Amino acid sequence: MTPPSAPTALSWSGMTHVGRVRKNNEDAFLALAYDANEIRYLGKVGDSSLEHHDFVFAVSDGMGGANAGEFASKIAVERITRLMPKVYRLAAQKLATGVNDALEEIFSHVHAEMTRMGRFYAECAGMGATLSLACFSPGWMHFAHVGDSRIYYLPAGGGMMQVTHDHSFVGWLRRQGKLNEREARMHPSRNVLNQALGGGHQILHPHFGAVSCHPGDKFLLCSDGITDGLWDNRLEEYLKTPQDQPKAFKIVERAVAESGKDNCTAVVVEFAA
Repeated sequence: MTPPSAPTALSWSGMTHVGRVRKNNEDAFLALAYDANEIRYLGKVGDSSLEHHDFVFAVSDGMGGANAGEFASKIAVERITRLMPKVYRLAAQKLATGVNDALEEIFSHVHAEMTRMGRFYAECAGMGATLSLACFSPGWMHFAHVGDSRIYYLPAGGGMMQVTHDHSFVGWLRRQGKLNEREARMHPSRNVLNQALGGGHQILHPHFGAVSCHPGDKFLLCSDGITDGLWDNRLEEYLKTPQDQPKAFKIVERAVAESGKDNCTAVVVEFAA
């Protein structure tokens, strides 16, 4: 049910950058407003209300030879639009488990399509992508995730937390308390995924969850190029502190400056206090 203090006004910013090393940008992000009847693409910066529409934001990091990685991330974010009205209807009926089922259908569809294309087209062999998707309805953020892109949650009271699981052995070690952030960032296998959309992975077990939303809460969706360049405490600082530019722009700018070895993509969603 909708929490009594559920915020209605939200703002967002999104940015992607190729980085300082790679030639192609294999990252992509998505920002949509939707209801039971239509979907509307949003700009890189904006503000609106949850009174008449729900919202979805997503970040995807593609992988594969030639241009397949760039193609994969675009497939991942574009195919989301087909089932979002179904998610809206389920959310409107307060059927949280139904929302998870609809999100799982989206992930299964994209996974099957990438797997099929990788099998039948040589230029798409090995094509795959991570996907972190956040759906905002009154009082709630429902998420679905696979791979090592991330969704962070910064409550109004402070104390940022990563709500998604990195689908890697290194991510598992970190969750078990066997590695700290520094050790995980330096681990030689940190970029080896055990789950992704497509990419030759046969079995998919996306991570689903929900976070209740309150005035002043902030969320960050980002690719691993961001977390390669910026420590968690820096990300929290940029989310907390008023900036002279949209926060996603600032985070991407600083990640490229600090590292830039990979493509860098960030989406920031904020609820008015």
